[in-house]
Amino acid sequence: MNPLIKSPELLLPAGSLDKMRAAYDFGADAVYAGQPRYSLRARNNEFKIEQIEIGIREAHERGKKFFVTSNLLPHNDKVRTYLRDIEPVIAMKPDGLIMADPGLIMMVREGMDKGNYADVPIHLSVQANTVNYMAVKFWQKVGVKRIILSRELSLDEIEKIRQECPDMELEVFVHGALCIAYSGRCLLSGYFNRRDPNQGTCTNACRWNYATQPSAENPNTGEAIPVAMDKNFNFNQAQEEAEQSFAACGGSARHPEADKVYLLEEAGRAGQLMPIMEDEHGTYIMNSKDLRAIEHVERLAKIGVDSLKVEGRTKSLYYVARTAQAYRRAIDDAVAGRAFNPNLITELEGLANRGFTSGFLERRPSQDYQNYETGHSDIGHSHFVGEIRSIENGWAEVEVKNKFEVGDTMEVIHPSGNHRFKLEKIHTLQGEELTNAPGSPWQVRIPLEERFKGALLARVMAGVGGAATA
Repeated sequence: MNPLIKSPELLLPAGSLDKMRAAYDFGADAVYAGQPRYSLRARNNEFKIEQIEIGIREAHERGKKFFVTSNLLPHNDKVRTYLRDIEPVIAMKPDGLIMADPGLIMMVREGMDKGNYADVPIHLSVQANTVNYMAVKFWQKVGVKRIILSRELSLDEIEKIRQECPDMELEVFVHGALCIAYSGRCLLSGYFNRRDPNQGTCTNACRWNYATQPSAENPNTGEAIPVAMDKNFNFNQAQEEAEQSFAACGGSARHPEADKVYLLEEAGRAGQLMPIMEDEHGTYIMNSKDLRAIEHVERLAKIGVDSLKVEGRTKSLYYVARTAQAYRRAIDDAVAGRAFNPNLITELEGLANRGFTSGFLERRPSQDYQNYETGHSDIGHSHFVGEIRSIENGWAEVEVKNKFEVGDTMEVIHPSGNHRFKLEKIHTLQGEELTNAPGSPWQVRIPLEERFKGALLARVMAGVGGAATA
């Protein structure tokens, strides 16, 4: 073990109690969950007050931590009700409140200072967009115990903040969806659907299907106007050509087409054209790749980051288990002084994703210095296919999520360790033989050892590149 590296906390999302338990089972030190009314996940969120109480109790029984997310940027109506609704949560003594709004933080801190509430640590949400060490020092003075740093920071900038603020807890996102706006401050959903992302009702408008159109300039107003597009336009082909022609950061010539203004049109909103443009730093809009920083865990640990955070409270139980397991191994390897294992990247490819990026953590030159993605075999991507509900007499009952069949190579994902085997038999619950399990909502039985009770089941897609569906 490297005595110079402290093991950072591994923090996973919990959209439900089952996901919380899976996170702990597969290696998380802590989870975060939120009340729907005051967090940025008002939809698809199981955690009401009763579930929060159960979650905190179970976490503490296991020696784990449970943070409550309360990080929306409230309008007046929610300020009025906030203390009434957060008081019973504070009384449960979670391990931290994740907050963003200065007014709400002031109200809670005043109550704690007066002894009206238990003294629960306050963690400053990424929504507060902390990007420099003086901002960290400001929040430290008002009683914040941990800063969740902005996603727009590089590794070098994080290191500088750690050097200037050695006694403040720092948390960094390492995996999950990236916003197309500045750390969550997106207005697309509000513009299209009147569903405000900053109030927890984001409709993920950045993930919709958009077409790109060229434009010309109106000589009278200077506004962008659409130019008729070739009916045979192939977006994928154009994107490939653009990626070959446009300059990366690093000094090569900039393509002249990059200085033009283009228009976006969403598939379900014909005629609503939005102008976009690109500068020398690139175009960081619309449907960003997902963040993946598992290859930077060692550097972050050496910097002294206290917590590494995975995004995804609306993601699947499989996502929670896979990311917890992979990042747990990366942290343990870093602390033990072992070299980074590129197979961890392959394991994460089995999750549904939009392609991966390290975001702003590294300012990429024209050519990567280290190629982890294609420098090793990509054989072994996996596809989530089921949850093992019970095992009796050597037969596991599987709740099927996606199709698998006899002859497939299967992977059992379990906290005690994963296991691969060739599937030789599938039975119905009544004992009839099947050649395949068609998908949800089927339930089938397969031969499996008792020790894998409660595991997740994946089909190994040997020799297939790209992302599988989770």
